[in-house]
Amino acid sequence: MKLVGKYVDKNGSGYVNLRPEDDEDMWHLYNIIQQGDLVRAPAIRRIQNVSATGSTESHRVKLNLTIRVSRVEFSSSGAPSSSSDQALSPAGSSSAAPTTTAALHISGPVASENRHVKMGAFHTLDIESNRDVRIEKVDGWDSVALARVEESCVPGRGAEVGAVVCGEGTAAFCLLSQHMTLVTHRISVPIPRKASAPGTSQYEKAMARFYATLYDAFVRHIPYTSPSLRAIVFASPGWVREGVFNAMMTEAGRRGDKTLSKTLREKTVKVHVSSAHVHSLVEVLKSPEIVAQLKETKFAREGIVLDKFFKMLGVDEMRAWYGPDHVRLAADRGAIGTLLISDELFRASDPKLRKTYVELVEGVQQKGAEVVMFSSMHESGQQLNQLTGIAAILTFPLDVEVVEAEEREAREEERRQQETKTLDGGGVG
Repeated sequence: MKLVGKYVDKNGSGYVNLRPEDDEDMWHLYNIIQQGDLVRAPAIRRIQNVSATGSTESHRVKLNLTIRVSRVEFSSSGAPSSSSDQALSPAGSSSAAPTTTAALHISGPVASENRHVKMGAFHTLDIESNRDVRIEKVDGWDSVALARVEESCVPGRGAEVGAVVCGEGTAAFCLLSQHMTLVTHRISVPIPRKASAPGTSQYEKAMARFYATLYDAFVRHIPYTSPSLRAIVFASPGWVREGVFNAMMTEAGRRGDKTLSKTLREKTVKVHVSSAHVHSLVEVLKSPEIVAQLKETKFAREGIVLDKFFKMLGVDEMRAWYGPDHVRLAADRGAIGTLLISDELFRASDPKLRKTYVELVEGVQQKGAEVVMFSSMHESGQQLNQLTGIAAILTFPLDVEVVEAEEREAREEERRQQETKTLDGGGVG
């Protein structure tokens, strides 16, 4: 993301001009833009003209439109599933796969004068890469939104891990960046049951076809020459990953691809997972091999912190709280050591609800607690969302029932004091 222009005063009023460059930038914009914001971006609008004779003609006009946001939709293109017949031709060459791109659609009424479009007319902006987007927040820019802008504009980002989660005959190719887990492709090759007879069998032929399909898909969908790619993970139950890795090395040597051979030798990490599904990436990120290699990256940190929370929940549940109400009670008592919060909560349509989460984050940060913002595009973020999207690891144990009882007593005492004041006021009158 490029920061084209920015003006935000001390009260939070102002605008930011951004230029998205890739899928992750689209995800950042999705998390920055809220209902009620004013967004200006390039658009194409079909204009109809009626001649003096009554005939109608229409043409497309390129223009810049400003809309007041009523809805924001994000979609990452799903990876198509291919069989061996689709992915591999008889000559051994793969057909080109469609480019995977994220789509961001922003809808709302037009909020500025335009000679082609009436004020209040409804329009949907399709945000494109390398096209400037101007965002103005009517209620002002809060600290979380500004931090997101700064984070999105850090140079040198990109996919840091390429992962192949595989089983016998199946494989999913994934790219992990700071904020997104993108499934770029899937393959599925029918594998018959392993024959007990020695020699070449239908099973061995099918596995050879699977390895060839996987190799071609890997070359197309994993950017192994990218300098930002720090690790290539082969994950599977059983020993499938060993067979896949050996087949990849053998085929790279046969084709004379020295770059791929070197990359596989230097960057490969083989990890055992419980299933061949993409959600097993959570297990990958918790594995000691990955933790040691990627401990300073954001998504690895998310996996480590979430694992720590679940372990704490198992051994000392008084130090592992989750749910908005309980976490706020812990924050009021200064007990939070680490706050786990999903970016999904900051996309709340109710600005008051979003403000409460912003104040919560700022409050615990002021008290010296660590705040880990989870991306709901990572598996760890999706797991946190299943726990209401917010949790906390406490620095000292607190009993939920005791704290709730204290809160009830405090409210009851406040009510009695209010009644006493009312009676005193009536008596004086």
